Amino acid sequence: MIYHIVLPDSWEEQKGLDHYEHESLRTEGFIHCSYGGQLDAVLERYYSQAKRVLILHIDPELLTSNLVEEASTGGEIYPHIYGRINRGAIVEISEKTGIV
Repeated sequence: MIYHIVLPDSWEEQKGLDHYEHESLRTEGFIHCSYGGQLDAVLERYYSQAKRVLILHIDPELLTSNLVEEASTGGEIYPHIYGRINRGAIVEISEKTGIV
């Protein structure tokens, strides 16, 4: 399982679509994801000011876009999705509150 963190407003804007596309796909060419053991550090590093986030639980075997494991922050390997995330690959959505 891999995970993508999204702000609720961003998720709501795309709610009726058959795919999800984070702005990083346009600006960086891929969508950032994490493995389970990386979530807390990513939340602290990038979402410390957010009061609420959604976490997309993504089954890599159901993805229709390419998934690549690449070195990122501090050389740690992260999963990156090179394309949109099809809704069928999102098997669960959880919420994290009180990050601030």
